[in-house]
Amino acid sequence: MTTQIKLDDACLAPVEDGGDGTNGLAEDLACLRLSIVNCLFYGRPGSDGWVLIDTGLASSAGTIRDRASRRYGDARPAAIILTHGHFDHVGSAAALAEEWDVPIYAHMLERPYLDGTAAYPPADPWVGGGLMTILSPLYPTGPVDLGARLRPLPQDGSVPAMPEWRWLHTPGHAPGHVSLWRERDGVLAAGDAVIATGQESAYEVMVQQPEMHGPPRYFTPDWAAAHRSVQLLAALGPQLLVTGHGPALAGQGMGRALFRLARDFEDIAVPRGGRYVRDPATAENGSAYRQP
Repeated sequence: MTTQIKLDDACLAPVEDGGDGTNGLAEDLACLRLSIVNCLFYGRPGSDGWVLIDTGLASSAGTIRDRASRRYGDARPAAIILTHGHFDHVGSAAALAEEWDVPIYAHMLERPYLDGTAAYPPADPWVGGGLMTILSPLYPTGPVDLGARLRPLPQDGSVPAMPEWRWLHTPGHAPGHVSLWRERDGVLAAGDAVIATGQESAYEVMVQQPEMHGPPRYFTPDWAAAHRSVQLLAALGPQLLVTGHGPALAGQGMGRALFRLARDFEDIAVPRGGRYVRDPATAENGSAYRQP
């Protein structure tokens, strides 16, 4: 097990416990912890035209559907937004979009993974950290085909059906990874560009000990890009940080830890070994996209 930057409970964001795994973070934002990953609901309870951000595993559809019904009644979402297309973020997208008859938005550099034409680079089991890393070659790398519901995020940086929010290109963990940012109150939904607990060990995944952590090591093929992305996010000075894995974080301690991660990324986050440390897979050279 590898701890990157340990955080105490003072760094945990105040939440409104929904009693069903859903934690309210703001009046219009809630986080649902699924088996190994988080998804987000944007929109005040009872409102029409809410948005689902990421969709968990394929087995998560029923849980998401149930929690959405409790929060929004019969109202269907306006859109599904994907931070990226890894199996634990896109798993329920096709089924839910079909049921709700809604579009799915992702960055154009993620499209090959989502339209059936390319698979992600293989997982790297040599980065260390524990059982989740050892098992990583067994995790699906795609592709999936979301069909005609798949749309590119707007080039102007706006986020469909999410006024005041901007998407930021934060590659490294995936070529088309995006984070979502609302400047008005400093809310940052970072996907897996940074995460709030370790993902390399089964114990860390189970316990969810809060820590400031770089992207999951076994699925990150471009460490230089990942470093630049963390620097970009730290420079925003977020007040609330919610990520794809681990608890929501807030406060000055969170900010200091994020700044430290950005400053000392190579020493803290980048593994000492592993194939992509030596030979990154990138969109620029085409090696990030494998034939299915």
